[in-house]
Amino acid sequence: MTDVTLADDPLHGSPAVREHFGDAYPRVLEFATMLAAEGVERGLIGPREVTRLWERHILNSAALSPYLPAGVVADVGSGAGLPGMVLAAMDPNRDYVLIEPMERRTQWLLESARECGIDNVRVIRGRAEEVAESVQADVVTARAVAAIDKLVKWCAPLLTPNGRLVLLKGRSAADELERAKYSLRKQRFTGEIHQAGTIEGVEPTTVVVLSRS
Repeated sequence: MTDVTLADDPLHGSPAVREHFGDAYPRVLEFATMLAAEGVERGLIGPREVTRLWERHILNSAALSPYLPAGVVADVGSGAGLPGMVLAAMDPNRDYVLIEPMERRTQWLLESARECGIDNVRVIRGRAEEVAESVQADVVTARAVAAIDKLVKWCAPLLTPNGRLVLLKGRSAADELERAKYSLRKQRFTGEIHQAGTIEGVEPTTVVVLSRS
């Protein structure tokens, strides 16, 4: 089978993508290129994801950006660096903490940050519930980690008193919020669901914002 590369993604080289990322585009492109080249072999993405990397992973991660308040961002279960590395590449003047329990993935995060010139990240190996003593963030992000009720329990200790959770979710977001209502009430969170657009022709991303009331 012919090797698939990022060039096979229909959005690769798109002027709309370049415009969306603006000055951050070179850093984002470098990260996308590295993820496409090494991600499948290193077990970070599936083989079918290379040809839709921009839409399903890079732009999907970037959709969180408008919902991040000022301050330090902690990305829980950062994995391949989605959304944390993409957001850090977009906002080099903000500090990002990438939290990931698997050693091989933390190694990837360290390598990709160095190779792509994304120097505003700190990588911590561990689970969210294990690192509260060493991490305090103004906002916590997460993608494909767990249901909202579990994320609230794990991530609330990482947040400053007025901190916010900003989560990438799918079609079940409303149901997850309903199931998490006790946990939300206990932690004084109120939830909002947003449909976040990026570029024309790309389906909006579901973003759940949990703010302290």
